Amino acid sequence: MAHVPQTFFDALAVRTWCGLALRALGRAREEIDAINVYPVADGDTGTNLYLTAESAFAAVEAVFEGHDAHGSGKPALADAARAMAHGALIGARGNSGTILAQLLRGMAQVLAADGETAHTDGEGLRLALRHAADSARQAVAHPVEGTVLTVASAAADAAGAAQGDCGTVARAAYDGACAALAATPGQLAVLERAGVVDAGGRGLVAVLGALVETFTGEAPKGVPVVSGTFPEAGSAEAATAAPDECADAPGTGGPAFEVIYLLEADDTAVARLRERLDGLGDSLVVVGGDGLWNVHVHVDDAGAAVEAGIEAGRPYRIRVTHFALGDVHTTGAERRPRERAQRAVVAVVPGEGLAGLYTEAGATTVLARPGEPPASGELVEAVRRAHAREVVLLPNDADLRHTAAAAAEQARAEGIRVALIPTRSAVQGIAALAVHEPERRFDEDVVQMTSAAGATRYAEVAVAERQSWTMAGICQAGDVLGLIDGDVAVIGTDVTGTAETVLDRMLSAGGELVTLVLGDEAPEAVADHLETRVRESHLAVDTVVYRGGRQGAVLLIGVE
Repeated sequence: MAHVPQTFFDALAVRTWCGLALRALGRAREEIDAINVYPVADGDTGTNLYLTAESAFAAVEAVFEGHDAHGSGKPALADAARAMAHGALIGARGNSGTILAQLLRGMAQVLAADGETAHTDGEGLRLALRHAADSARQAVAHPVEGTVLTVASAAADAAGAAQGDCGTVARAAYDGACAALAATPGQLAVLERAGVVDAGGRGLVAVLGALVETFTGEAPKGVPVVSGTFPEAGSAEAATAAPDECADAPGTGGPAFEVIYLLEADDTAVARLRERLDGLGDSLVVVGGDGLWNVHVHVDDAGAAVEAGIEAGRPYRIRVTHFALGDVHTTGAERRPRERAQRAVVAVVPGEGLAGLYTEAGATTVLARPGEPPASGELVEAVRRAHAREVVLLPNDADLRHTAAAAAEQARAEGIRVALIPTRSAVQGIAALAVHEPERRFDEDVVQMTSAAGATRYAEVAVAERQSWTMAGICQAGDVLGLIDGDVAVIGTDVTGTAETVLDRMLSAGGELVTLVLGDEAPEAVADHLETRVRESHLAVDTVVYRGGRQGAVLLIGVE
């Protein structure tokens, strides 16, 4: 469907582009996964690009929502562009997703330039595309032609030769990218054998097609997928584009693990890290800057790759993926598919401590750090990782309701039976998990888990970050807030006193079990104080205490 085109690059254009790119990658995801044969034929390039774009889009939306909430109007171009780059950086997945993050960062560095150096017209777009292509190439330890880097360079070259507004430049970049993508099978033997174009390059063409649509109001009609052809995205021809030769990728006999992590480190330490990781494996891509980096590498010794990050700075959000546990990517032998479990539970948890608790109970977990809620793609990925015919999904956050619903719908489209229980707090998820019985009929199990979650009142104690109006009055930055069932009910000055007031109010309606989940910032004595309070004032009520780790809230409380 056509939309009103943007005439120049401003914050709204960034928002529109990110939304259209996410939609385009969503439509093409399965097709791109199917033609993924380089550098490892693990069939996830489309998914990784989608997750990276989703993180970028969510970051831009958050900037707009923040301005709306404060009545400050539309954000500046610099704010939106930097949010896009940061979102892509922290959400980058896989080799191609990491490179896409650097491409977006390179564009943002031009678009977000201060004062007279900022460019929002066709000339600015030409400069942004050029800087994006060059910075992405520099981020890859050993650039290979016939990949997304080639497509990005061709797009920048074509844009540089174009004269006109943003729409004209975007169209030129798209046409140049399409031509380069169609030529990739002649540059990489593995693509030629499989009869497909490069998957990462195909994803970039989708992103550039969204850029054309942003500035012209019309989406390009076709993209090259199979060598020498231009089928429509989502067509039957595109979906079956990759034949069995995909297994003959350069991943055969190569490193066994993919290691990805975010890293807080200075430029000097990162330069040393690049050298260290380059000696450990291949497919090395390090993107970012200004103290925050995304590191991607394929290695045989995953521990050594993580240790190198620890020596360089502070690595976190570490993801280690074994390339199919010794299948064709690492041994060249055919692997028997792992049998699906009958039922699994997938849960979003706010801290490392609860992640351990849920995992011990048999759940597959998705960690949601403060300020970094998981995207729907991450939830779908977790459902797939659970590898079960039936999945119970626990979002454990009221704000994740729509995200979880979208993930459940996508998983159902893949043939997985998914039940979404609308848990609004991790303590409700604990209650649901406590009554979970995999041997029961699925519907009965879901009913019992839903009933247990619904019978659990939840609260949290947190510290206010700014002055705000609440249901309990006006709070100031630094005040301690007690929220019951999502609404501020108590404004206090200390954690222990506020928690006691909250707990008393919750137990005034009755209860049999109190669950306390302590965050890292909770006072040492708060658990003992609350346990004593419950024991002295409510004789028939039991208390259980867990350590949640870095969970955002100082304390979570559940009453069943």
